[in-house]
Amino acid sequence: MTTKLSRRSMLVAGLAVGATAATSPAATSAIASPGGGSTEPGSAVPEAGTAFTAATVIDPASGRVRPDTTVLVRGDSITEVGRTGQVRVPAGAAVVDLRGKFLIPGLADMHTHGYAEQIDPALCVANGVTTVREMSGTAPVHDWRRRIEAGTLLGPRYAIGSRIVDGAPTVWDPMLLSVLSVADAEQARQAVRQVVAEGADFVKVYSRLSPPAYRAIAAECHRLGVGFAGHCPDEVPITEAAELGQASVEHLFWTAIDTSWEEDRLRARIARIRLETGDYSGWFAAIHPVEWTAVHTYSPAKARRVFERLAGRRTRQVPTLGMHHGLDNARTLDLYADPRARYLPAPILGGLQYALDELYLKDRAPADDARWAALFAHRLRMVGELHRAGVPLMVGTDVGTCGLFPGFSVHDELGLLVEAGLTPMAALHAATAEPASFLGARTGRIARHCAADLVMLDANPLTEIGNTRRIDGVVVRGRHLDRAALDGLLRGVEEAAAAMSEEAPAGAVAAVGCPCHGAAPAGSRMRAA
Repeated sequence: MTTKLSRRSMLVAGLAVGATAATSPAATSAIASPGGGSTEPGSAVPEAGTAFTAATVIDPASGRVRPDTTVLVRGDSITEVGRTGQVRVPAGAAVVDLRGKFLIPGLADMHTHGYAEQIDPALCVANGVTTVREMSGTAPVHDWRRRIEAGTLLGPRYAIGSRIVDGAPTVWDPMLLSVLSVADAEQARQAVRQVVAEGADFVKVYSRLSPPAYRAIAAECHRLGVGFAGHCPDEVPITEAAELGQASVEHLFWTAIDTSWEEDRLRARIARIRLETGDYSGWFAAIHPVEWTAVHTYSPAKARRVFERLAGRRTRQVPTLGMHHGLDNARTLDLYADPRARYLPAPILGGLQYALDELYLKDRAPADDARWAALFAHRLRMVGELHRAGVPLMVGTDVGTCGLFPGFSVHDELGLLVEAGLTPMAALHAATAEPASFLGARTGRIARHCAADLVMLDANPLTEIGNTRRIDGVVVRGRHLDRAALDGLLRGVEEAAAAMSEEAPAGAVAAVGCPCHGAAPAGSRMRAA
């Protein structure tokens, strides 16, 4: 019997496991007071503000590099940016000497799925990620945001999407995750009204929506003045999604299909796909050969026309290259050997390992690995062409998928964008200024009146994009955390993950699956952490 795995259903189970450690003294104290009292969520910033002096400021929004620059911060805003010595530092302000350091805006992850409050917010801040777009909102994530904004939980700024709105049947299992499955246009319009009433910032659309239902979602979103983003439905061309106003398209599954000279034949194959409720693995198996054919029927001329239309509509593409790299090279992943695994509880790691073994690799012959790797190489080339055509790109990781880690994987994504052909400055733009523009936020740049979300680096990211990992300090909402405080955050998460592993109820590992693809069946064998 084939096990059906639903996408993201483990999110619910993961949060439930996280709740078992929420009252643990070790977990709570580690996050509430990481690295000492200076980083407690409610701790005050200097009343006169903070002056960050003598830094080399990199502002991807303008493309400017400004040496020997002082940035004044007061409250959660930047109040002045100018040449060191020409900017007056207010009396009583804290002074942070950044001589020899590089200052960039706080980074954004525009595609995540949260695990638990003890894990995600702190790991994001520790990695300089000060803005997050949660792609399938839950009540716990809304609670995180309320507490972060109230100053009682340390974390990034959150934009939160709706529950998934998918077609009927949905590839999700509604028994494991709250998903709205709509069969027609009227149900689709009602779903939009429902998730907006629930407080979603935007409507998350998904793969199996029928064209009539998808078009009704677009119309209802326009009527209500709310955005919609997510997957491009399988039977909808990406150019139509752009014309209908989809704000961002996640992943690269559908982009390749639109660029094939045999698109009509491929779409006829897609229309014949029949799936049962909760059969995400069936969808993945069905879409892969379509993608492979699209790669071998790729038309550069058609791609240029498609990308010009996306650029003209300013439809953002969130490639999630790290996610694709993991799926396309699944046999190379060793989740437990990754040093970042210590920041995830054992039940979550067990679920990720199960998905890797039983979803991605179970029916994939080693002889097929070269074909999968070639598919990823095509994705890289396509992202480079999207960028050169002027399609706005945004960094998003799809944390929740095997091999990805909150906060850390943003730096992986930056490296992959540069590998795809972007300059380091362009890659930084995709992680700062472009998300800010998309969200209509004050974040994403270093300029007067902008949000005081900053990252201090020990080395120049424009000469080597990997230098974004060399973090000396982070400013989030005007609060400065130095390297010692960031190390304290990481220690706190590691302790919380260990406590969550120890306190998970018996059988929790078997009940928890991949946050990307669902719950593992009871009794499944998973490697212990």
